[in-house]
Amino acid sequence: MNRAKDIMQRRKQRLRFQLRKKSGGRPRLSVFRSEQNIYAQIIDDAVGRTLAAASTLDPDLRASGKTGADREAATAVGHLIAQRAREAGVTEVVFDRGAYLYHGRVRALAEAARESGLSF
Repeated sequence: MNRAKDIMQRRKQRLRFQLRKKSGGRPRLSVFRSEQNIYAQIIDDAVGRTLAAASTLDPDLRASGKTGADREAATAVGHLIAQRAREAGVTEVVFDRGAYLYHGRVRALAEAARESGLSF
């Protein structure tokens, strides 16, 4: 395996282990970012089920015609995932940034979700 990929995989495993210890039964807000899009899911690990999901590929956000690779799009996804979480009855989550640094699009998504009512 490539050294950079190995380092990212180890960072992700280390973070997930810490989240599992400290989650207290709360669902996990998982973020995946690619070069062109950003995705967010709220996952209940106890059941292994996705409670809510949002991405820049959603028809609501694609209609705006903007790219999914900027902070404004990540902010829109953060607001959308918080709205869908409230509809699913979720108000408290733990934030799983994966192997990504809390910076740029990941940070914009997290702050938008907090502004829209998610607590983490």
